[in-house]
Amino acid sequence: MKQNYSNYNKEDQEVWSILFSRQIAQLEEHACTDFRLGLHRLRSELNADAIPDFDRLNTLLYKLSGWSIEVVPGLISVNDFFMLLSQRKFPSSTWLRKKDQIHYLEEPDMFHDVFGHIPMLALKEYADFMEQFGKAGMNNPEQVTSLQRLYWFTVEFGLVQEDGRQKIFGAGLASSFGESSEALHCDKGDLRPFSLETIMATGFFTDRHQDFYFVLKEAQQLFDAFAEYRITLPCLT
Repeated sequence: MKQNYSNYNKEDQEVWSILFSRQIAQLEEHACTDFRLGLHRLRSELNADAIPDFDRLNTLLYKLSGWSIEVVPGLISVNDFFMLLSQRKFPSSTWLRKKDQIHYLEEPDMFHDVFGHIPMLALKEYADFMEQFGKAGMNNPEQVTSLQRLYWFTVEFGLVQEDGRQKIFGAGLASSFGESSEALHCDKGDLRPFSLETIMATGFFTDRHQDFYFVLKEAQQLFDAFAEYRITLPCLT
């Protein structure tokens, strides 16, 4: 599948610009350093001016980290998802929400997939982690539920400590104006220290905002914990 850029109309471009500009205003202060750095590295192709052209964005992203965007029709199977990650490809739809859906959308659209996920993939260490995450899921089917939980509570909805306060780490928060605000101002009792074992034993829901969030001391804590976990898996690649 390919992105058909000519299909985007004026409203689509306006929605992208509104979403991008609104999130940038919020994330400039509240996103973690890595997210802001990745966004800066991709700024020539990923900005508020226009919906990104995947061909041009892929050229830049591949030069930075060896990753690319793989166009998919929408939600894909878990197996296909892990397989794409293992090949350093991130799945993204090409459809964008409408103006009346700007404040909340249950199913991830292109803005979530691209704005939320792609900036961090411009950073080598995070990009390598995501490749190994995909390989772990593809080769160890009995671990899929645990890996889904780890992905959900870190890659999607994780927070990280920086400068003595919580910053946005996960793509689900980075791309959601409403939930990112809630996560940053939630009660301390709803913030839990990162623990790989605890996360892998904790279920999640996808149809509403989270009740609690896990907080990393730093991104390296996730990478190190996952590297130790990978060693225990029966099938390594």
